[in-house]
Amino acid sequence: MPQGLRAGVWDISGDPVGVGLEDIDAVILPYMANFSKLQGITRARNLKLVQTQTTGYDGIHDLVGEGVAVVTAAGVHAASTAELAVGLAIASLRGIGESVRDQARSHWNPGRWPGLADRRVAVVGVGGIGEEIRKRLDPFEVRLSRFGTHARTDEHGEVKGIDELMDHAGGIEVLILIVPHNESTHHLVGAELLAKLPDGAVVINVARGPVVDTEALVAELETGRLRCASDVFDPEPLPADHPIWSLPNALVIPHNGGNTEAFLPRMTSLLKGQLVAWAAGEPGANLVDAPEQ
Repeated sequence: MPQGLRAGVWDISGDPVGVGLEDIDAVILPYMANFSKLQGITRARNLKLVQTQTTGYDGIHDLVGEGVAVVTAAGVHAASTAELAVGLAIASLRGIGESVRDQARSHWNPGRWPGLADRRVAVVGVGGIGEEIRKRLDPFEVRLSRFGTHARTDEHGEVKGIDELMDHAGGIEVLILIVPHNESTHHLVGAELLAKLPDGAVVINVARGPVVDTEALVAELETGRLRCASDVFDPEPLPADHPIWSLPNALVIPHNGGNTEAFLPRMTSLLKGQLVAWAAGEPGANLVDAPEQ
């Protein structure tokens, strides 16, 4: 540990080991923990900062209060999530899910699938992971459009505003979602937008489940008009009796976007730098916002 820091181990539900509750200034939250198991964090009355091990931080402020700074693991999961997004696009557009089910029945079932080349792909979200997705799509010869919080031009070309998404939906064959979940993106993809997507379009969600209206998506999938390949859902985990499990045009991944063997060494590297910053009284990298003084 850097000089000036003392560490303890705390499962948050019980009592910490190595430090007292009153000594805790910063907490590194466990990866992908259920919020119901983190409610005890409010017992650390002197808490000033929490470090997530995820890129997303929706719900963290509600958990710890507005007086606590939040820093994230932005960048740690970028490569892994981007490769999954592209992998899901390929899997859906090449019928890999159907082939896996055919294999289980020893059923030889060749067919012509759309494929990724020449598809009109929209990436909604141009942050760190969105940029990694863009880079990985480049060799696949797609017709790419990007949508961000506001319209602009960057070094890679035009970025349309998310408020233009509805106007362009009719030309989107592959919709990749990688936006944070907040009030402005809740049910961003709802019944109206889904209805505007062309027949055979694929919805790929590697953002957060509530960015998509699940009921509206299921309604479209049940008609067979659209496809989805999703890493996140609302609710999550999906109940065993949820209709999306049985739909042949849906690929269900159990929120594995950043969960590869690249995670631990990258997270460890980030935390080593964060500890040095915290010892110096700084919040470190990826500060979401700081509490008002």
